[in-house]
Amino acid sequence: MKGFPWSAFAANLAPAAGAAIAVMLVVFVVATLKGTHRLVDIAWGLAFTAVAAVTYVLSSGHGDDSRRLLITVATAVWGVRLAAHIAWRGRGHGEDPRYERMLAKAPGNPTWYALRTVYLLQGALVWLVSLPVQAGQYVQSARYGSTPAGPLLWAGVAVWAAGLVFETVGDFQLARFKADPAQRGRIMDRGLWSWTRHPNYFGDFLVWWGLFLMACGTWQSAAVALVSPVVMTLLLTRGSGKRLLESHMEGRPGYGAYRERTSGFFPRPPRRTSAPGPGSIP
Repeated sequence: MKGFPWSAFAANLAPAAGAAIAVMLVVFVVATLKGTHRLVDIAWGLAFTAVAAVTYVLSSGHGDDSRRLLITVATAVWGVRLAAHIAWRGRGHGEDPRYERMLAKAPGNPTWYALRTVYLLQGALVWLVSLPVQAGQYVQSARYGSTPAGPLLWAGVAVWAAGLVFETVGDFQLARFKADPAQRGRIMDRGLWSWTRHPNYFGDFLVWWGLFLMACGTWQSAAVALVSPVVMTLLLTRGSGKRLLESHMEGRPGYGAYRERTSGFFPRPPRRTSAPGPGSIP
């Protein structure tokens, strides 16, 4: 079909999957040697960066150069920042309780169970969610029937940038709050955390809808890319993101009042309550 090089894009799918899996396998080996599988969370952002870089190389001569570079840089900035933040946050800590509980119930060898259900599964998710990063880089220039860089592309950049800022500021505010001994045992209900209980997840939501918009140079690339922000939204709101964290937080003093006055996802001013309570750390 005019406007999108399907054969070149199809040839990109396997190397992109290989890049994601390769990152996961390297981190799996390191994590196994160190005895802590929490390192897989660092691999998440790095795997997206690897997919973007491999696609950038393979899409040369097929996609519009400006759009290719923009999508690659946007993905890498988000992915490397996220990996660096998670690495910094987890320094000096042992195994993540989530993985401890999961591996304690593992049938058979826990190490191989972790490889299948954590690393390879996340590698597959990276490949699926990265479809805008892949498809967007194969959008050709306007002379081939594609939409030239215009309002939709720059709207995507604006949404991506808003998400990155939201996520970065939310992470910084929470880290500073946790570092203050006077706040120990309290709920973080300040700054962005007073507008939404999950500013970092909402930031991720914006990042992936922004990357989707950047990929919408043709209706074909838009159709391929749409699955990504939909899957990411479901993961953040109903999957391993918001739902699991809030299940962990249930029962903490002050959390019920915080949940009552603070939006669960989309930011809004906090509701007024008769007895606003001090918060505690998510």
